[in-house]
Amino acid sequence: MNHSQRPPKPIGAPADALSADLDPTDWEAFRAESHRALDQMIDHLATLRERPVWREPSAEARERFRRPLPAEGRGLAAALDDFERFIQPYANGNIHPLFMGWAQGAGTPVGMVAEMLAAGLNSNCGGRNHIALDVERQIAAWMAQAFGFPLDASGVFVTGTSIANFLSLLVAREHALGDKNVRKNGLKALEEQLVAYASREAHNCVRQAMELAGLGARHLRLIESDGARSLRVDELRRAIAEDRAAGLHPFLVVGTAGSVDTGAIDDLDALADIAKAEDLWFHIDGAFGALAVLSPALKPLVKGLERADSVAFDFHKWLHVPYDAGFFLVRDPEAHRRAFAANAAYLTRAPRGLAAGEIWPCDLGADLSRGFRALKTWFTIEVFGTERLGACIEKSCALAQRLRRNIEASGTFEMRAPVALNVVCFGVKDDDEAGRLNREIVMELHESGEAAPSLTLLDGHPTIRAAIFNHRTREEDIDAFMLMLERAAQRARGEPPLEPLPEPREDGEPLSQD
Repeated sequence: MNHSQRPPKPIGAPADALSADLDPTDWEAFRAESHRALDQMIDHLATLRERPVWREPSAEARERFRRPLPAEGRGLAAALDDFERFIQPYANGNIHPLFMGWAQGAGTPVGMVAEMLAAGLNSNCGGRNHIALDVERQIAAWMAQAFGFPLDASGVFVTGTSIANFLSLLVAREHALGDKNVRKNGLKALEEQLVAYASREAHNCVRQAMELAGLGARHLRLIESDGARSLRVDELRRAIAEDRAAGLHPFLVVGTAGSVDTGAIDDLDALADIAKAEDLWFHIDGAFGALAVLSPALKPLVKGLERADSVAFDFHKWLHVPYDAGFFLVRDPEAHRRAFAANAAYLTRAPRGLAAGEIWPCDLGADLSRGFRALKTWFTIEVFGTERLGACIEKSCALAQRLRRNIEASGTFEMRAPVALNVVCFGVKDDDEAGRLNREIVMELHESGEAAPSLTLLDGHPTIRAAIFNHRTREEDIDAFMLMLERAAQRARGEPPLEPLPEPREDGEPLSQD
């Protein structure tokens, strides 16, 4: 095109608007700044123990993010300086070894590099014919192998298990009502009300999935749990029988492999038996617990997982893939595809070229625009291998048992729930009904930056919860945490400091044994 053929510049556009792009004008300067940023984050990870677990963002930092929309760019160097001053010091702290508050993975330097590489490729993984989709299919095949699913099982990356559990409900609904064509006709055309079942310990996202799918939270039967906080199988059978007698349509049972509050595991084998006998879709919420299959010592705890119709879980928890990396695995690939595949002109497939391929990820979920989550997951598994990853999972459970023993030997605290995996729930022995001491201890530990446990409600009582996920956490961290708890309890009561507690022993023994 010669100059006379160029379209006119937009009114008010800068003089060089037609030649503008977003690449660096000086690639070497950009390289230097990028290396500085990478070195800065490596230093940050290498020195985690020298900093508080968490810090309240300063007033200056909060104010920095209340500015008006900038018209003029400030450049990469200025943005990196702001990141170092106003963002990096005030993260939520889950990379620190004494972060024990919630079920959050710690990430790895390997995953950080993989995320950078994925961002550089900027692949859209909704579909088309490119290698990123093969990487995602590789992850599905690996997980099918790990879980004992058929090797052609269908899998798709999502943001997290909350969304994966929602997808499972939609697949189960389609499986139960395929001849009704609910995707076209809607739920109003149904003659029978669909009913699902889960433990009272199940994650709230299961209830939310019923709401979002238009089935209604009141049609999720929350079954009582036993002393181990596992779903009572006898109560499940009774509830199904009552609903059938009332003319309702049971269609889904959700088993929990590692509950969010206590790490409890349902009897998955028994649930699989019931699902088969009652012709129900058997889904497992295995947000973190499903990955116990990677530890030979822990795998028996999730026996029955291999019989599920679908499993939801997160690589960003116990495998420490950087956020976010949830996954949804379905035994029957055709059942999976029927729930989501749609015809659209812009998704037309071709026998060759970039539009080739029979099944794309957009046929397996609601997302069309999707990032390359599979790359950081592939890097994590390739670099470390399942033996080392499984060993880290097993270690976190051993550390939870160490903390349990220290709690049971304490004159201040008592256990509030069994320790099934890596979650320890406990509280002050003589705390009031409002949990004042428990609440104060948790808040003080957060504000001091010493550690970050969390609070939950067990049987209506505020309870301290330590979810031990971090691969960086060591035995000495658990013992130091126990000392912090004792001191925080003294301060919460307004007592003068007691005699110094014994320091953790160098031989690796916990503060006390049962």
